[in-house]
Amino acid sequence: MAEAKNNPREKKQPERLCMGCNEKRPKKELIRIVRTPEGTIELDFTGKKSGRGAYLCHDAHCLKKIRKSGRLARMLESPIPEEVWDSLEEELTLDG
Repeated sequence: MAEAKNNPREKKQPERLCMGCNEKRPKKELIRIVRTPEGTIELDFTGKKSGRGAYLCHDAHCLKKIRKSGRLARMLESPIPEEVWDSLEEELTLDG
């Protein structure tokens, strides 16, 4: 009998792409920024809020890169409030 390709006990970890460095990482290692259906931009630490999401790794260089390029605003199809940038910077300094 042939072996099964996937062991049913091993759960596959979802991966997402960091918008700053374009590297795939496990979803749990990234910060999710979400545009809610109401149109507000928030940090989503649970990864379960509904809305359009974008991911960023815990690297200050990636944050600088997406802020300078405007990539986050394009990805979420909405301008990013200054409070969100401040929250992201604060989150990165707490990690580092």
